[in-house]
Amino acid sequence: MAAATLSEEDLLCPQCSDIYCLPVVLQCGHNICRVCLQKFWEWKGCRECPVCQAVSVFGRPPINLALKIAADNYQVQRTNRNQEVCILHNEKLKIFCQNDEEPICLVCQTSRQHRVHECCPVDEAAQQKKTEISVKVESLRKKLRMLSKTKEQWEETKNYIKTQADQNEKAIKEEFEKLHLFLLEEENTRLKVLKQEEEIKTQVMCEKLELIKSQIKSLSSIISDIETALRARDLPFLQDYKQTKKRVKCNIQDPECIRDILINSSKHLGLLKFGIWKKMAKIVKYVPVTLDPNTAQSNLKFSEELTCVQYSSKQLLPDNPERCTSRVCVLGATSFISGKHSWTVDVGQGRDWYIGVAQESIKRKSTVFLEPAEGFWVIGLCNGDSFWAQTSPRTKLMLKQKPERITVELDCDKGKVVFINAADLTPIHTFKDRFTERIYPYMSPGLLEKGGNSNPLTICPMDITVDVE
Repeated sequence: MAAATLSEEDLLCPQCSDIYCLPVVLQCGHNICRVCLQKFWEWKGCRECPVCQAVSVFGRPPINLALKIAADNYQVQRTNRNQEVCILHNEKLKIFCQNDEEPICLVCQTSRQHRVHECCPVDEAAQQKKTEISVKVESLRKKLRMLSKTKEQWEETKNYIKTQADQNEKAIKEEFEKLHLFLLEEENTRLKVLKQEEEIKTQVMCEKLELIKSQIKSLSSIISDIETALRARDLPFLQDYKQTKKRVKCNIQDPECIRDILINSSKHLGLLKFGIWKKMAKIVKYVPVTLDPNTAQSNLKFSEELTCVQYSSKQLLPDNPERCTSRVCVLGATSFISGKHSWTVDVGQGRDWYIGVAQESIKRKSTVFLEPAEGFWVIGLCNGDSFWAQTSPRTKLMLKQKPERITVELDCDKGKVVFINAADLTPIHTFKDRFTERIYPYMSPGLLEKGGNSNPLTICPMDITVDVE
């Protein structure tokens, strides 16, 4: 056997579990130290193999010379490693080869293998490589901090899902109490759907949290091991440098952006009564647009069926990707990509508001101008007396009377957004553009008015007629 073909496990005696010392080979083919074999035979009282119990005939088992040489060489190499000397030349390892990234002796440096390589003293190389690894460790620490921060945000999101589910459950129950006992079956069905969504999305967040916990644990372990390596003496550090360098190359990905993870409130609360309009046609109200609270700034509150919004006290809400944080506004739950659509907004006596449409890709976390170039087609009232169309630059609207209800007509195919006074059907302003992505209703109520009250914006219900044939 050649020593190069044997591992340390191959060189262990099956009896004493140490490196072979004068290994002999039995007739069954198993090897064992000669001293170990003699002791075993004396204890056993017969000449059987300690491994397979096969009995050997009389005679002295021969020494396995190849295995003895391999074991002796391994012992020498292990001794040399412990003594920090070159296993080839038995010289101290004083030089570090930059090309092969390993310590070598002075004889190795002049050999054919390393003659043209870039080399430097061990202490100089250790300082350089430790600095290099330290820089990479700092990058790992930054990633660890980012993962930890994301974990905290996801913990908050998971808790908020429960809070949101509880709020929706309460709202659903209140609505069904108004629809009398014969709607109990419908109520239970909707609650079941809500519960299923809560469980699924909570499970998703639990899995995501388990993943990020695993990443944090793994990254922490890597950093701890590397920091231990950095505290080691120069030569042991350089001997393990390749393995340390591999560990630094951590491929843990950045945390993903989890979209659409919050409870779909518009699904459970939007148009709740209209969902059973065939049973309760006389009391059902239908609005063409409902609002999506998952896109709302944290100072906004909504009516039960998500058709009315107004400014209120600040709420603790997760900063999910869909939420608008740069402006006090909310988007509709329904988007449009083609066709004609319209809805009427009751702006009441508010002194400041904006209504209209916005495209899906608007910047929701940073401040931008309300203009078509940024994806907004809106009009608004400022200080209770100045109406403006948010063009670039903005256009002042001269109106004969202050409208209380404004109809928004959207024609996606022709690229038009028309604002009409619902009281007398007088046109207020028309935007003409080209829509290349989904369009959402946009509403921004004013801040607190004098006296501490906020004027709400309400999407007006449409008349419903039911024909039975």
